[in-house]
Amino acid sequence: MQSRTSLDILICTYNNARLLERTLEALLKQRVSPSVDWGILVVDNNCTDETAAVVERLRPVFGVDLRRVSEPRQGLTPARVRGVVDSHRDWVAFVDDDCLLAEDWIDQAAIFASDHHGCGAFSGKVILDWEEDPPAHTTGYGWAYAETDLGERPLRRDWLAGAGMVLRRTTLEQSGWIDRQFLDDRIGKRLISGGDVEIGLRIARIAEVWYNPACRLRHLIPAHRTSRPYLRRMIFGLGASGHNTGALTWTGTYPAWLLHSAGQSGQLLWQGVRRLAADQYRRRPGRDIGIALGFVLGWWWAMWQMLLMSRSSRRRLLGGILATPPSSPIRG
Repeated sequence: MQSRTSLDILICTYNNARLLERTLEALLKQRVSPSVDWGILVVDNNCTDETAAVVERLRPVFGVDLRRVSEPRQGLTPARVRGVVDSHRDWVAFVDDDCLLAEDWIDQAAIFASDHHGCGAFSGKVILDWEEDPPAHTTGYGWAYAETDLGERPLRRDWLAGAGMVLRRTTLEQSGWIDRQFLDDRIGKRLISGGDVEIGLRIARIAEVWYNPACRLRHLIPAHRTSRPYLRRMIFGLGASGHNTGALTWTGTYPAWLLHSAGQSGQLLWQGVRRLAADQYRRRPGRDIGIALGFVLGWWWAMWQMLLMSRSSRRRLLGGILATPPSSPIRG
């Protein structure tokens, strides 16, 4: 690397001390070049468990800066904003509190950032690490758990998702996301997402976005997250998020979006019905209608919620990220 790269690891957490401890212990094992300046910021989003104690216990054994800040407003999006505002390095990485970074992850991120001057954001390979053998009904739904494998070569992309997403601070400022976010992400235990996709879309409008397979992480999947009700809720939330992120880039009127969205939902319904029919024909165990049709059900729910919005609220959401992005300095 020709110049010193600096990177803040931002870990937003809510009552997940057990997995947070494993995430931090994995960071202890990082093999990082001396030319990389890095630190860790844990954003405590109203935790009532042992989160603070975990951070305090591990702080003395880290050779880099490990801090904890609090964000009283509940939700992943305000927690991420707090992390960005309260950190200072040139790059920020959103690492979930249930992700274990490979031992060379930070070094590989720094190398990629240094070598790609036009890059505003990138993410890497996400490998699922199941606490127990996954049940049959999860087969084919790795995408719902953020599994990502686009091959062994770097690729340009149009958008990114959240696990291990690395962002150039100046580009994030220019995107306008720090000052105004259109979509909520997870709030407490509510499984609605989309905030990370919004960030990726906004960055992609003004800079290059990449997939970097050299940055590998394992996403821990506890057994309770593989239950049928949990998977149904998660896929439902992803369907609602898919509708809303599509609305953010829409250039036409609301009636035109409503027709387009209805057409998209018809395709999603057909895909779900085909999955059910194929499972029945091949006698695959474990499938149910709530899982197979969860995405389109979430899409329909989001359509209904938009229909109930005021006209001004719909105007703000439709094509929201296509407005000229403001510049916004970080307030430390």
